[in-house]
Amino acid sequence: MSNSRIMTDVEKADVTASTAWKDFLALIKIGIVNSNLITTFTGMWLAFYFTNTHFLNSLDIMFLTLIGSSLIIAGSCSINNVYDRDIDHLMERTKERPTVTGKINGPKALSLGLIMIAVGLIMLFMTTITAGVIGLIGVFSYVVLYTMWSKRKYVSNTIVGSISGAVPPLIGWAAVDANLDVVAWVLFLMMFIWQPPHFYALAMKRVEEYRAASIPMLPVVKGFATTKHHIVAWVAALLPLPFFLMDLGMFFFILATAFNIGWLALGLAGYKMKDDIKWSKLMFVYSLNYLTILFVAMVIVTVL
Repeated sequence: MSNSRIMTDVEKADVTASTAWKDFLALIKIGIVNSNLITTFTGMWLAFYFTNTHFLNSLDIMFLTLIGSSLIIAGSCSINNVYDRDIDHLMERTKERPTVTGKINGPKALSLGLIMIAVGLIMLFMTTITAGVIGLIGVFSYVVLYTMWSKRKYVSNTIVGSISGAVPPLIGWAAVDANLDVVAWVLFLMMFIWQPPHFYALAMKRVEEYRAASIPMLPVVKGFATTKHHIVAWVAALLPLPFFLMDLGMFFFILATAFNIGWLALGLAGYKMKDDIKWSKLMFVYSLNYLTILFVAMVIVTVL
């Protein structure tokens, strides 16, 4: 009986620790942190490549950049969760966040967020001043311009939020080379342009949730037809970008162009599909694969 009781207590402790860790990962939006790590790493890797710097000679830069950028993103997401806890309970996607359930209270989440941002910025400034400044701009644009100012007021909130989502590759590049190359700005543009069609597709899927939370997302304010026009226009804007990345080789140019044309074709197909939600899901999944495959491919083509 005593052994059984001991095992039960241990199991309870494990469950508590596991739950606390899951709550922390939910607080920092680990999915966003991980996806931005890919783009940060790609920006940094390409900076190594184009400046003929071997990454083994810059492991400290790699560590400071990846951990620093992860911390400022995690901290910004934590503050976003604190600020939005009054509306997150209205949406299926966000109602289980620890700031909503009370598993992590507001002051604690805010403190964690500020500490992570402070430590992350210090680490980025230890690489180059440029990387630190860009990181600071990213935090300000996400926390202040997006979360506190535009998200609940303007239909253009997605575009405002795209600024912060586009800075990770710039941070990665700037940490290695403070003189940002054209390639670095093309990566920024790729991320900036990618986000509206990605999030508009998500907003179509979740349109009733956004409406319930009174968040003026494009599908809520303008309807699905107008949202489709915007999605197609943003995807079309990606078409010229591979021409500015010719230094990565013909294989990447063809791959990126094919992905752009494929996404545009799928977008145009939305005008004929009767099921708008099904189409939005296809567009959303395509956008996720688009970003991951192309940014990983940029690294691979410079290694081969």
